[in-house]
Amino acid sequence: MLTSLYTAISGMNANGTALSVIGDNIANLNTVGFKSSRVDFGDVLSQSLTGVSGQSQIGRGVMVLGVTPLFTQGSFETTANGLDLAVDGDGFFMVNDGGARYYTRAGQFELDKNGFITNPEGLTLQGYLADAAGNITGTIGNMQIATTQSAANRTTMASLSLNLDATATVPTVAFTLDANGDGTSNDPGNYNFSNTVTVYDSQGGAHQVSAYYVKTGVNAWAVHYAHEDPNNPGTLMEGGQTSGGAGFPPVGAAVTQALTFDQNGALINDNSTTAINFDFGAAVTTPQAINFNYGTGTGEAPAGSGFDMSTQFASAFAVTNLSQDGYASGSLKSVGITQDGIVTGVFTNGQTRTLGQVSLARFTSPTGLTKLGRNLFAETFDSGQPVVGMPSTSGIGRVLSNSLELSNVDLAEEFVRMISSQRGFQANSRIITTTDELMQELVNLKR
Repeated sequence: MLTSLYTAISGMNANGTALSVIGDNIANLNTVGFKSSRVDFGDVLSQSLTGVSGQSQIGRGVMVLGVTPLFTQGSFETTANGLDLAVDGDGFFMVNDGGARYYTRAGQFELDKNGFITNPEGLTLQGYLADAAGNITGTIGNMQIATTQSAANRTTMASLSLNLDATATVPTVAFTLDANGDGTSNDPGNYNFSNTVTVYDSQGGAHQVSAYYVKTGVNAWAVHYAHEDPNNPGTLMEGGQTSGGAGFPPVGAAVTQALTFDQNGALINDNSTTAINFDFGAAVTTPQAINFNYGTGTGEAPAGSGFDMSTQFASAFAVTNLSQDGYASGSLKSVGITQDGIVTGVFTNGQTRTLGQVSLARFTSPTGLTKLGRNLFAETFDSGQPVVGMPSTSGIGRVLSNSLELSNVDLAEEFVRMISSQRGFQANSRIITTTDELMQELVNLKR
């Protein structure tokens, strides 16, 4: 009879543990990346009795075999923060805490004051680092992006698409930068058309280069390029010349670029293989060679159509497209993360560059991980070593930006379990009450 007391106590303890687990699940209903748990029960070794019918066994209660976390996929919530990440798959984010590596499904990340991507606890997100050129390396480390700068790039090529009016006449006087003869070299004259291109030196400084188109004959043009003299502000100097210093005119022979067209207005040759040298000052790369491309002519090798960019038709001068490959330095403006975990930075100079790649870890037995609190898990012998890799590879899962994985707790299921555990606890307590009444009857018999 006394055995029933201990059996009932084991039932109360087991169901009490179940209620504790259920309560923890419900409490974390709104915890990002939380994984619910369940209690596994097992019966206690039975007591053997010998009777006339042979040997019999009486159970001695219940025991908790273990508490198993359930790593089913949670639903996703869309957010406005680009650093909010979710894993669609079996992988875990890796975070660093003073040299110790932990794992989490909670992707609430932000930038700290030093530019590192961290979670709310200040642990740093781990990923594959990128070199200065934006190439992903095989080194895993702390993801730091906010201190990244985009270096300046000097202009080496400018492309222009335009139409030169075929009805224009050849100027009677040669092109000059000092048309009125006052010695200021800032009033070019005797040209047909002009436009301006912004180019950049080796330090990212912007310079205005003006192109002057002078008709030299039938279907033939010469292009003169001019910019401000770096040592004599307010005056112009042509491409190919070198500044003579403040108060001195530029020295050296100016260089022009010849354009030829056929009778149909198609470009024959733009001589773009000959670079124009510019002097933008002693503080930057000098001379700076720039090639000006006006299209692929019919007389070039390989030959083109002659109509892909620049033409000569009997219509007004017009510039339809203008581009160049230089840019100033820039600071980080925004960050984007792809499903492959590639972190791309957009800079104020319009350039983009790969800053790194988020790495994920997958475990053969994630149920063997140890819960540390704060949405963190730690590797154990039972979990096995992690397989670390890039997202969208090896079944590790993909990364979703502007998203958070919600808790996988099913509230309706938890309520059903809670009612079942509550009734189990009550029934076991009733066993104790009944056993107590029977024992009281034994005491009364003695009286």
